[in-house]
Amino acid sequence: MKKYSISDIEALIGIKAHTIRAWETRYNLVPPKRTPTNIRYYDEEDLKMLLNIVALNENGYKISRISKLSKQQMIDLVVQLNSKWDNDAVQVLNLSKATLQYNEKAFSSILSGCIKTMGLVKTMDIVLFPFMKRIGMLWQTGTIDPSQEHFAANLIRDRMIVEIDKVKKPEIEKPLRFVLFLPEGEMHETGLLFARYLLKSCGHDALYLGGEVPYPDLKKVIHSYKPDYMFVVLTSLNIGKDINKIIAKVLDYVDVPVLVAGSLISEFDVLVNDRLTPLKNVCQMVDFLEEL
Repeated sequence: MKKYSISDIEALIGIKAHTIRAWETRYNLVPPKRTPTNIRYYDEEDLKMLLNIVALNENGYKISRISKLSKQQMIDLVVQLNSKWDNDAVQVLNLSKATLQYNEKAFSSILSGCIKTMGLVKTMDIVLFPFMKRIGMLWQTGTIDPSQEHFAANLIRDRMIVEIDKVKKPEIEKPLRFVLFLPEGEMHETGLLFARYLLKSCGHDALYLGGEVPYPDLKKVIHSYKPDYMFVVLTSLNIGKDINKIIAKVLDYVDVPVLVAGSLISEFDVLVNDRLTPLKNVCQMVDFLEEL
């Protein structure tokens, strides 16, 4: 069974270490175990319990009340919360729990419930993008295994493709052409697939190239496809923190307007350029595409 330090737990549940220690001291909630050399640690059952505590606490239950509940009472209350698909805090925690357990059935059920209740756009905005940002940070810090990050990313990717296939593309008078791609070093496709979903929903045409497209190939694509816009998503810190350098390189290879989205765009300042339109969140993406 995997062992977690308090810093691991802090990252996984989104609660500060001193708060976790206060719960332990005041209410004897989830006291840590100790190694033979007296080092504190938590196991997988402790993590599940803490995730349940956080879910209840973020939905109005005071810690003093939670501490008086039996384990089964706590589980029963969390089960009731789990059916509230539009409760973003709970569903982000549930996706995190399913990821840690490699629980495909639970993960897929959460996606289905959220999308059926809220639609894909709102699910992406308040559940999936916050969840992926959190998982990405946990992966970067080594708190979760790369295989867990890949597990979640691939299930989301599969579901996105299903949702794209469901869209009945409307007939519009002047559909525009978009090339959707990720630059060299970028492999996270979820944001790009979401852009593809939005474009199809709006009736526009999209040439989807996917991840890690070599820069020189962009010129060939533009010459052949003649797009109105290029659409790029920047998510991974692996490509570097100087996103303006990356954007400048893209602009060096293309001579059409560029739309750029992704978590890095919301976190860093993007230099203004006449051919560049940064889209910092889901609302900006939707508004821009609907107004074309």
